[in-house]
Amino acid sequence: MTLALMESHIASLPLIARGKVRDIYRVDEERLLLVATDRLSAFDVVLPTPIPGKGRMLTEISCFWFSKLAAVLPNHLLAVSPESVVRDDERDQVAGRAVVVKSLRPLPVEAIVRGYLVGSGWQDYLASGAVCGQALPAGLKLAERLPQPLYTPSTKAAVGAHDENIDYARTVELLGAELASRVRDAALELYRRAAEYAVSRGIIIADTKFEFGVDAAGRLYLIDEALTPDSSRFWPADQYRVGENPPSFDKQYVRDWLTSSGWNKRPPAPAVPPEVVEKTAQKYREALSRLIGSPSAAA
Repeated sequence: MTLALMESHIASLPLIARGKVRDIYRVDEERLLLVATDRLSAFDVVLPTPIPGKGRMLTEISCFWFSKLAAVLPNHLLAVSPESVVRDDERDQVAGRAVVVKSLRPLPVEAIVRGYLVGSGWQDYLASGAVCGQALPAGLKLAERLPQPLYTPSTKAAVGAHDENIDYARTVELLGAELASRVRDAALELYRRAAEYAVSRGIIIADTKFEFGVDAAGRLYLIDEALTPDSSRFWPADQYRVGENPPSFDKQYVRDWLTSSGWNKRPPAPAVPPEVVEKTAQKYREALSRLIGSPSAAA
């Protein structure tokens, strides 16, 4: 049985931050160590129950996409073994679940791309006929493919706080016109390329979230994670029906359980039952298997 890692403890490196899923350590001035734990967040709250093997699966999926999409945009990965930057007795905490990356300036915007009408976008459309202020044709149905993917950015909130949708004009204020344009265009092209590949593997990417950083020269990089079940809504293509909310290969299963539990979506979150933990792990494993074609060692 795979043991879960709720929190890493790398004493040989200074800890910079603990995010919702990743623990970030400083290797040196130019490099960071990112450790993907088995923590799971929902509704911007970290749950008290980890999903065994999740961090390794997230790392494997992200590294796959970083490689596949490198021609669209460079990413922060470095060809450095994470085991080489920690003490021998800490290697088991990083094996398969950590990466060494460039130290970049992260941008204060989450680049969300929506290809289908679902989730908060569907609720927005029902109320206003638009998604995040972007008008859409009348008469669209739940889970319908949008005429073209929408770029709907949000703020990047701290752990425990809620991200907030912002319009494109606000991203220009935050990033400047030139960089805001580059981020939008990169996000849309990354989504287009990824969605095209994924559907050939039986997965529809309904929406996803990218994060970007820049180096001292202003060069843009894809950072954090890429197109994982944590940052995306994955649907099985063979079960997709317009007008219905398809089952997901992502943490929507946990979100649905949390909603049915009566939790008010404020910390602390309730403990997740073993059967929900296992079902969630199965969904992550299936997404990995479909996308990459082979089960993870974490499975």
